[in-house]
Amino acid sequence: MRGLKRVEIIANHSVERDVMEALEAKELAGHFTKIPSVHGRGNSEPKRGDHIWPEENFLLIIYCGDQEAKVIEEIIDSLQADFPDEGMCCFVTD
Repeated sequence: MRGLKRVEIIANHSVERDVMEALEAKELAGHFTKIPSVHGRGNSEPKRGDHIWPEENFLLIIYCGDQEAKVIEEIIDSLQADFPDEGMCCFVTD
């Protein structure tokens, strides 16, 4: 796994299709792991999947090279601008 970046995208289910379509359009993230239901709180309302906070997030984990990671970050930045009220973030680590 040397030389690979770990990219984690956490986002509201409401933008899942937009995220996946944007990645597919650029032929990115051909290999990924998706955790379909994650709960937590970031910079938006809590996502707990219960009767008080019913929304949920999903998590994508992608291992890729430096350049692909940068493009993925740019895509998520663009989607965040398009959907400023939806929880969405991207983390990249070595």
